[in-house]
Amino acid sequence: MTATLDEAVRARLRAAHIWYVGTVFADGAPQVSPMWVDLEGDGELSFNTSVGRVKEENLRRDPRVYLSHADTANPLDRVQISGVVSRFVEGPEAHERMDRMARKYLGADRYEWIMPGERRVAVIVRPVKVRHIVGVERFRPGGPTPAP
Repeated sequence: MTATLDEAVRARLRAAHIWYVGTVFADGAPQVSPMWVDLEGDGELSFNTSVGRVKEENLRRDPRVYLSHADTANPLDRVQISGVVSRFVEGPEAHERMDRMARKYLGADRYEWIMPGERRVAVIVRPVKVRHIVGVERFRPGGPTPAP
């Protein structure tokens, strides 16, 4: 099942915002990194990493991923996306996608910090659950009820 991204969430993904991307280590512990993220076509999203990085290894073993962004002007206006990796893109296309991210985030034609021997990987994510919360989050059904 793929979750729908409404226009407000799409606008956040199109903008040059930093997102916090969470993966899961083999022992179940969380791993979180600030990342450049982009809207991918009609409903997926993407970020870019390198072969051998913790994120890449975690996601190849466990494709679950969680992305979070809070508006810098109003940190209580936030988006949370639970997703699953739908595919990995490697080779020249991954490097081209990294250059596209550099244009979006830096206004530069190319991503200039590739290390010798580095192999980029674009991670394409299918959103499963999307939450856009503004203000104090309400309790889930069955949670505490307000005092009279």
